[in-house]
Amino acid sequence: MRTEGKFAPPTAFIPSSAVTYDMSLVPAGAHITVTELSDATVTTVELSVSGLRPHRIYGTHVHTKPCGYRPDNSGPHYQHREDVHQPSTDPAFANHKNEVWLDFTTDAKGQGGSASRHEWRFRTGEAQSIVIHERGTATGPGKAGTAGARLACFTVPFGGSNSEGV
Repeated sequence: MRTEGKFAPPTAFIPSSAVTYDMSLVPAGAHITVTELSDATVTTVELSVSGLRPHRIYGTHVHTKPCGYRPDNSGPHYQHREDVHQPSTDPAFANHKNEVWLDFTTDAKGQGGSASRHEWRFRTGEAQSIVIHERGTATGPGKAGTAGARLACFTVPFGGSNSEGV
């Protein structure tokens, strides 16, 4: 599966599957491409972006719900083994092996990308978006998985989900 979008504010006249909540860091018109490659036991997610603020670290994760008008509409991080306490900050659950972390740093042109490979597949309908956060992802106890404000969101049909976002 490969899908791409151009970011637009949630109030845009023509809705977009790529929504920006902070146009200073993820400008309207910035571009995102997400690819999911999977077989019976392995999932790889690849991300590329362009048009973002140059020379900046962004935390990026797969979330459980589609994008919406509000940044928190996309729900918590997708977790292969789910923590009953959400949002999870327990490093036993909020880590790069149990969640899909796609942090990236933009270059001088505002382009960036990353990839994440896992020895598991998404549960159908439970991984529905990519959220770009304001800073790199923390890993320590009580902070694991946090990356600041949600700057932008892109609704993605992971694992064959039929999500419909704004």
